[in-house]
Amino acid sequence: MSHVNSGTKKEIIPEMWEKMDKIIDKYKDKPGSLIPVLEECQNVCGYLPMEVQKKISKGLNIPGSAVYGVVSFYSFFTMVPKGRHTIKVCLGTACYVRGGNANLDYIKDAFKVEVGSTTTDFRFSLDSVRCLGACGMAPAMVVDDDTYAQVGKKNIMEILESYK
Repeated sequence: MSHVNSGTKKEIIPEMWEKMDKIIDKYKDKPGSLIPVLEECQNVCGYLPMEVQKKISKGLNIPGSAVYGVVSFYSFFTMVPKGRHTIKVCLGTACYVRGGNANLDYIKDAFKVEVGSTTTDFRFSLDSVRCLGACGMAPAMVVDDDTYAQVGKKNIMEILESYK
């Protein structure tokens, strides 16, 4: 398993372009439609690379800078492909002093992935967060919507192997 850097692309196939054309056509004459179009197009592709942003810009007759500004401002939009599962390792004070940073390093090494990147098989995206609000569970980790307590090297792989 190796990492995906921010320059790596997940292929956008012709069927995806066709779906995006339909989305853009559906909204092109409606004011304030940029965010719904971005959301629906991201659901189709999994992310919003520059070529998709340019297509949306042209289709909605909105400057590319405005499209990019919205995509880069809102955290739920992404310009890099995301994995099927998202790992969030807490680095808040309680988690950090109890091994959160060591857990993050272990995952980075085991899966050859950097924070903010995705594995080449698109299985996992890795993020670090400042606080999960689960300090009593430190060190904590979230995979998708599942929170794990007292995570350590002994159980990280067991947890992650359950996400195929």
